[in-house]
Amino acid sequence: MRFLNKKKNIILSFALVINSLFTVNTFSQNHKPFQGKLVYSVEMADTAMQKMIPARTMVIYTNDTIVRIENETNQLGKQIIIKHTVLNKSILLLSSGDKNYAIQTNLNKKSDSTSLKPSESKYIYKKKFGRKKIVNKKANRMTIQLKGQKKEIEILYFKDYSTKYIDAYNEIPGLPVRYYIQTEDGIVVYTLIQMENKTINRDLFGIPSDYKRVTFDQFLDEVIIPSQK
Repeated sequence: MRFLNKKKNIILSFALVINSLFTVNTFSQNHKPFQGKLVYSVEMADTAMQKMIPARTMVIYTNDTIVRIENETNQLGKQIIIKHTVLNKSILLLSSGDKNYAIQTNLNKKSDSTSLKPSESKYIYKKKFGRKKIVNKKANRMTIQLKGQKKEIEILYFKDYSTKYIDAYNEIPGLPVRYYIQTEDGIVVYTLIQMENKTINRDLFGIPSDYKRVTFDQFLDEVIIPSQK
């Protein structure tokens, strides 16, 4: 039972990473291309939880077509996602012990019956008047509300840039620069603290030679199941 619960938690963790890549953008809008580096602060919304879980950062590099997201998770440790926004493919880089794994995902193989359509969004979005400053840039405001609930949460976004660089709330009409994610530990706040336009070394978007390419199922069979024996 303990093994099944652990395996379930790992599957859910992967699902949160991978499923966010399938979300479509329901707003049609032209955006400026962006090449450079984005840095987000990541901290718990609850002040009591802030003492237990220290703040960290999420770093994103992009040449506008390929995106590298470096993030730290409680369940899986450091994870790196490299996704191609045109080919619709992604690689999740993880380490287990002294072995490194590149978990491959072809998003084009997701069946139409399970793809998220605009009308199926679980959120209700409402634009708000007025703007707030993030990294010395004016950000637009929008509230999101989970269908069936009364509570609204305000998020901020840059309307001139695409949401494709961030795997969260991909249905809003711009790049999220302050947003909230519900996790098993509580609500996490992501806030953009650095936005730097520059050319990114293409080596960052490659798969290191010491990483073994596997599917998600192969990773479970090779790493998770043997660890429980």
